[in-house]
Amino acid sequence: MTIEVPNVPHEILLDHGSHTESSASVRERVCAARARQVERSGKPNSQLNNKEIDRYCRLTETDTRLLGSAIDRLGFSARSAHRILKVARTIADLEPRDDIQATHLTEAISYRRLERPPR
Repeated sequence: MTIEVPNVPHEILLDHGSHTESSASVRERVCAARARQVERSGKPNSQLNNKEIDRYCRLTETDTRLLGSAIDRLGFSARSAHRILKVARTIADLEPRDDIQATHLTEAISYRRLERPPR
């Protein structure tokens, strides 16, 4: 996965951490998200098969159309769509949310988009 990280303004860099999340806090959220995944499906989201993706990565009708539009516009394969769904499920788990929201889906699409060479 490729993630583009914008430059951080100097005011934030020099603030010495009052607006940042500590590494320990991030680790705690990641461990909790992974525990949610294993509790839900017996494995991390990255290992879900197609049937499990259908079960655990359900989208609203609107979000299904959003993903379909991204597939059409950006030329994603079925494999890419499944990867997007697994990443969106993971993003939702980090919040923690029981269902995938449009913001999770669009974030996952943006990560996948960065992996593809420009057309």
